[in-house]
Amino acid sequence: MIEVTYYVAISLDGYIATREGGLDWLDCAQAEGEDYGYESFFASVDALAMGRATYDTVQQFGFWPYGEKPCWVWTHRPVDSAEAAVRQTAESPQAVVAAAEAEGLSHLWLVGGGQLATAFRDAGLITRIIISVIPTILGSGLPLFAGVETSEVLALEECQRYETGVVQMTYVAKP
Repeated sequence: MIEVTYYVAISLDGYIATREGGLDWLDCAQAEGEDYGYESFFASVDALAMGRATYDTVQQFGFWPYGEKPCWVWTHRPVDSAEAAVRQTAESPQAVVAAAEAEGLSHLWLVGGGQLATAFRDAGLITRIIISVIPTILGSGLPLFAGVETSEVLALEECQRYETGVVQMTYVAKP
């Protein structure tokens, strides 16, 4: 089965972005020579999944940071992308994971956002959650998961503290 990792940064009060989708608050965690394991993590994935709002935020970067790795974008609006790797979808997470497996892909990065993460979680597809907690309180914003109705207990696999005050935790489903 394909591994699905929700690799994400959150504020201390549990938000992945401001209400407007802003990510400027992440700047406080920038430190020269520190990538919080991103390069190694990114090398381990061979496909991505993201919601439309996350995709639109990435488009504002002015470049596509994910190379040629296949990227499914959940949306009902047309995706205007010059990137051949971008695939628009409105299918279920299960259908996309099955398609990725059929292509021989083995590790999918669930980039965001909270609603898509909730859909993957509700379908039992997330195998690992890597959360980098940024020492910032936003007060409001877009939550890590949106509309979760059932609880789930996870097992802490790893925890790393950084000089910037960032704490990165890796969780897996409890056996």
